[in-house]
Amino acid sequence: MKILVTDGHGVEHEIEATDGWTVMEMIRDAGLPIKAECGGSCVCATCHVIVEADWFAKLPEKTEEEVDMLDLALEVFDTSRLSCQIEFDPSLDGLKVTLAPDAIM
Repeated sequence: MKILVTDGHGVEHEIEATDGWTVMEMIRDAGLPIKAECGGSCVCATCHVIVEADWFAKLPEKTEEEVDMLDLALEVFDTSRLSCQIEFDPSLDGLKVTLAPDAIM
């Protein structure tokens, strides 16, 4: 299983995905420059990603907590999510996200 992550230079990285891990954890462990300052506690917006439109509808709804944190992000899009709130399962194999500018170290 894999996810595809586009970095701040427009380069797409294929990352091995692990069932039950969050997208933020997989991006961080792959060595990509994601801030993720709170470590996945949903108390900041520094793991902000933009989900490819085709994949966005397949994700669970945002929680109120996530919506509140996204309000703190600098540039939010209709398909913005916090990567710490996207738990991977096999139905998300091939998920495509782009690191938001405010999430890049």
